[in-house]
Amino acid sequence: MPITIADVAARAKVSKTTVSRVLNGKGELDETTAARVRAVIDELGYVPSARAVNLARGRTRVVGMLVPSLTWPWMGEVLQGAVDVLEAENYGLLLFTCNRGDDSMRQFAAQVAAKSFDGLLVIEPEGTLDYIATLHSRGLPMVLIDDRDQLSGGTIATIGTTNHTGAADAAHHLLGIGRHKPLVITGPSRFGCTQQRTDGFVSAYAGAGFPISEDRVMLGDFKFGSGVDNVNHAIKAGIEFDAVFCHNDLSAFGAMQAIQDSGRSVPEDVAVVGFDDIPMAAHAKPSLSTVHQPLREMGEAAARTLLAHFEGVPLPNRPTIIPATFTVRNSTGPAS
Repeated sequence: MPITIADVAARAKVSKTTVSRVLNGKGELDETTAARVRAVIDELGYVPSARAVNLARGRTRVVGMLVPSLTWPWMGEVLQGAVDVLEAENYGLLLFTCNRGDDSMRQFAAQVAAKSFDGLLVIEPEGTLDYIATLHSRGLPMVLIDDRDQLSGGTIATIGTTNHTGAADAAHHLLGIGRHKPLVITGPSRFGCTQQRTDGFVSAYAGAGFPISEDRVMLGDFKFGSGVDNVNHAIKAGIEFDAVFCHNDLSAFGAMQAIQDSGRSVPEDVAVVGFDDIPMAAHAKPSLSTVHQPLREMGEAAARTLLAHFEGVPLPNRPTIIPATFTVRNSTGPAS
């Protein structure tokens, strides 16, 4: 049978509370008594539960993370960044997805009620912001990752990137290689990043004297199929285009597929640019020019921000922004 704290208390002839105080370094204890308890611990080979010790200290040394799904192409990079920081500081990660809808959220809520973690990292699943904001208002420390500051009203600490500037950089690159007739395939309209990326790209073209008409801005959903469908729609509608800017890499892969299936070449006939710079972007045929989101760095920054808060540093009341950069690859090239 495993040795328990009760066994230690009985052998040392003290209460379990006294043993707990010795283990956690809390409270004033007679040094003779504390030495006797430590000697019994060594004698019996008692190994305290790490969870019990941390709870006694008011910490679980576990961070929760709530995400929509692990199938998002860039999710692994954000997770790895957070895990790298947490493991280095001897914290664990309790990961929750929303793959099962309400059932997933009920399971998550039960863990919140049980105080299973010290704080929360969030990539906000659709439809959960009100609940997340309620948890924040009740005192649960949290940091949002991605563009959710716009949705949260700036009340929750947020790690984001330069969506507007990144999209403008993509536009300047295309303008620089003589591409004046782009299509834009957006993300879902409910996301703040969609508006930011659209505004950045369209403003850069307008500033260069090449305004983009509304029929060239096509609503997408960040999926491969939206790239395929929107390019095919433009071709059938007779819209001339020499470039496509997609709001993420996955829809850019779809756009390249549709362009090539139509008998055109990338980049000779149509240059294609994505956004995110997921690992597959470098291995596409041709390799994808894209706006590099600092995904791993965002995960690292979110975890560091939360851990610093545990040590007494207030959570920031303004977004922490990590700049995006533009990565040139083979899907763009000089106009012939």
